[in-house]
Amino acid sequence: QVLLVESGGGLVQPGGSLRLSCAASGSMFGIYAMGWHRQAPGKQRELVAWITKTGNAHHAHSMKGRFTISRDNAKKEVYLQMTSLQPEDTAVYYCNQGVPISDDTYSPSHWGQGTQVTVSS
Repeated sequence: QVLLVESGGGLVQPGGSLRLSCAASGSMFGIYAMGWHRQAPGKQRELVAWITKTGNAHHAHSMKGRFTISRDNAKKEVYLQMTSLQPEDTAVYYCNQGVPISDDTYSPSHWGQGTQVTVSS
């Protein structure tokens, strides 16, 4: 059983930055892709970014240049650095673990509980 625990969410002003972290349990972290999704109130959950086991990162088009996913296999952690945050980035952010389906798509199979990010002045 994989346990994913997110941290780092909170309240930030527009234009600010946050770094989300996700710690994973289990010994198989290094063989899986990892990702972040988010869900805003009243909206569907959407993919933010995912990263292969070897560190090849993929970001949603609307977040390229502002969000950066990274991972540390030795620590069994994945991160999401978010900059230039805007109110529309307000959402619950979920860490997940899964497998690549193709060079561009990813299928998560395990999810964390989520961490709230609120962007407001």
